[in-house]
Amino acid sequence: MMTEQEKNEMEIVFDAVSNNESFARVAVAAFVSPLNPTLEEISDIKTAVSEAVTNAIIHGYENFYGYGRHGERKPACLEIHPGKVRVRCLLEGGILHIEVSDQGKGIENIERAMEPLFTTRPELERSGMGFAFMEAFMDDLDVQSSPGQGTIVRMQKKMDAGAWIDSEE
Repeated sequence: MMTEQEKNEMEIVFDAVSNNESFARVAVAAFVSPLNPTLEEISDIKTAVSEAVTNAIIHGYENFYGYGRHGERKPACLEIHPGKVRVRCLLEGGILHIEVSDQGKGIENIERAMEPLFTTRPELERSGMGFAFMEAFMDDLDVQSSPGQGTIVRMQKKMDAGAWIDSEE
């Protein structure tokens, strides 16, 4: 198990297409695996990463391919914007820091965007719960964005639920 003084960091950058959302959440889950996280912690982290990456793809870059209605895999928009999504993770002192960023269109009103059930893509049957899920499953959430400048979502989660497993050995 990682000691309090040790730290580890990783960064991945990928195309802003829906197929990469699952890659991002699995990569982050694998990154935290040395801490022996519980299944609940892994599920929380994967859900939060999934929501942040999906927001970057469909709201930041407006890449809708793979997000059709009623489970359709048809493109809702034929043009795929060439944007990138960056996921950075830092494990330090038992705390997981995650940063998901894009250089997309940005958010005009962050406060409004973070309201549960608010969505700018109702035609894609988006629930408007992305930020609410991130807040619920992580210990801290910070969103920075400016129109035309992209968005940075920073999340933190204290990784200590699996500590009792090591202490019994």
